[in-house]
Amino acid sequence: MQYEMFHGKIHRATVTEARLDYMGSITIDQDLMDAAGILPGEKVQIVNNNNGERLETYTIAGRRGSGVICLNGAAARKAQVGDTVIIIAYALMTPDEARANEPKVVMVDGHNHVLGDIGRETEKQTVTAARKKAAL
Repeated sequence: MQYEMFHGKIHRATVTEARLDYMGSITIDQDLMDAAGILPGEKVQIVNNNNGERLETYTIAGRRGSGVICLNGAAARKAQVGDTVIIIAYALMTPDEARANEPKVVMVDGHNHVLGDIGRETEKQTVTAARKKAAL
């Protein structure tokens, strides 16, 4: 059996662009992708905190250090510039891999620059607490 588990997340990023005329996808600053362990072309889920929209698409690496978060194509209809989004990547894992999984969580500032390791520790504590509760 395999479980679909989240392995990387960019938390509360700000949408910087929305390009309806592009073929599709989301362009993300390569530095953010690296920090979250997300690869170019990887399937991601995007959750818009402003309007509740959820969508799935694939990633395109944006210019390093640019802070770009650009929804392309039809996805551009799901967010406006300035909206806050969560970008989540999942991976298929065996039960043992799922138990050992330590997701990478990237917290960003208002300009989409990484705020250290704070997010990973917070998320790790949340995941650990959930696992302990499930074991009861």
